[in-house]
Amino acid sequence: MRVSLMAVLLLATTVAWAHGPTRQKVTETVNIKAAPEAVWAKIKDYGAMQDWHPAIDKTVADKGNAVGSTRTLTLKGGGNVVEELESYSDAERKFSYRMKDPGPVPVTNYSSTISVKPGEGGGSVVEWRGAFYRKFMNNDPPPEQNDEAAVKAITGIYQLGLGNLKSLLEKK
Repeated sequence: MRVSLMAVLLLATTVAWAHGPTRQKVTETVNIKAAPEAVWAKIKDYGAMQDWHPAIDKTVADKGNAVGSTRTLTLKGGGNVVEELESYSDAERKFSYRMKDPGPVPVTNYSSTISVKPGEGGGSVVEWRGAFYRKFMNNDPPPEQNDEAAVKAITGIYQLGLGNLKSLLEKK
C-alpha cells in the first residue's frame, strides 16, 4: 500500500512540474448604434478586413467568403498573418476562422469567431472571441511569448478593431 501511495505522489509531483501552456480565451463585445444589417455589411467580407480594422493595411482572400478560403493580412506595422475560414453564415451574421501562420502575433493554435446580433433600440452587439495558446509552448517562456503577452495582444487586436468599427458606423 505504501509503495502505491508513493508512486501516486511521485506521479502527481511530476505532472505538476511538467505543466505546459494552458488554453487562453478572450471575448470582447461592443454596442454599436447601427442596425445589425449595417454592421454585418461592414465586416462580412472575409477579404476586406482593412476596411474596418486600423491595424490592417491589406487583406487578400483566395476564395472570398467560401469555407476554406485563406486570407493573408498585411499589417501596417509590418508582417503578415495567414488565416483560414472555417465557417461562414450570412443568415446568422457570423464567421469563424483559424490562424495558420500568426506572424508577429505571440500565439499559436488560435481560432476565433466574430458575430453581430441585435442590440437595444435597433442597435447591434458585436462579439469577437478567440481561444489560443501562447507562442512559446515549453515551460518558462520569455516575457514577450508568455500567456500574458498572448492575452494582451489578442485583447488589443479585438479592442482596436471593435472600437474603430463603432466609430465608423456611428459617424454622424
